[in-house]
Amino acid sequence: MADQLTIQQFRDAAAAIEAEIGKVIVGQQEVVRHVLICVITGNHALLEGVPGLGKTMLIRTLSSVLDLKFSRIQFTPDLMPADIVGTDIIEETEEGRRAFRFQPGPVFANLVLADEINRATPKTQSALLEAMQEHSVTVAKKTYKLDEPFFVLATQNPIEMEGTYPLPEAQLDRFMFKVSVEFPTSNQLVEILSRTTGKEMPTASKVATAETILRMGELVRQTPVATHVSDYVARLVVATHPEHESATPMVKQFVRYGASPRAAQAIILGAKVASVMSGRYNVAFEDIALVALAALRHRLLLNFEGQAEGVSPDDITAELLKTVPKQVDERKKVAA
Repeated sequence: MADQLTIQQFRDAAAAIEAEIGKVIVGQQEVVRHVLICVITGNHALLEGVPGLGKTMLIRTLSSVLDLKFSRIQFTPDLMPADIVGTDIIEETEEGRRAFRFQPGPVFANLVLADEINRATPKTQSALLEAMQEHSVTVAKKTYKLDEPFFVLATQNPIEMEGTYPLPEAQLDRFMFKVSVEFPTSNQLVEILSRTTGKEMPTASKVATAETILRMGELVRQTPVATHVSDYVARLVVATHPEHESATPMVKQFVRYGASPRAAQAIILGAKVASVMSGRYNVAFEDIALVALAALRHRLLLNFEGQAEGVSPDDITAELLKTVPKQVDERKKVAA
């Protein structure tokens, strides 16, 4: 068993990964950071943005930098579950008999890119569900384990909704973060043109391995969280539910259903990574604020009024971060 990483080794590895990705991806530091947090913690990420912003390129680059087995699945309306997980095929043995042999699908990789995941039917989308949650797939009543580490990084386009199938809440909840990929600034666009229209295209080199990622994840899991910080996260998530007494007026007016316990888990794990990346071995309130938007934006279901008013889950989360108190008077807690 390899020795546990130190905080400095963790920071150096994370910085090297981000720097190497930065050779190919211009800007988008927050997007890169959030995707890396998901990978380090062994979770999945959903990237949303208009076409041409480099979502697919980012995930491809990440697989190269980490030297992971990479697989891309282009989701289309005619994609079948067997096209993802694999199927049993009949082949002739050396003895001349026919027998079934399992042919693994593209999900058997370390890093799976589910491109335009909302273009496939719900039946096909659900084929990823077991793989994402259990890290295994079942075909013809037989279960096959997936290699570790295993991550699904999915992309979707928010503007072309015709011919798409919105992801069900159960599957959305299995993504640790939903990451919004924003349009680059004019300066970043100039740099993109400079890098991509010349004779040589930028490339990224391997700077870490699957073993490195697993060891980074072990260190994160051991990072302590003070009781008052976890208590704050719990109150933050409970306040997203409109029926709860701690819900803000905005939540009561615009939210149909609040975040699940997985949201609290995602915030704590993400904050742990953020704290170690900052060189601290304890989680602070600022770490919570860094990851709360990405952890909650796909877990808050707006009601009709919220959708009609153009309110976004990010608006609601921002209000919660401002209004939910970080500390609660112990006397009030005892009285309650």
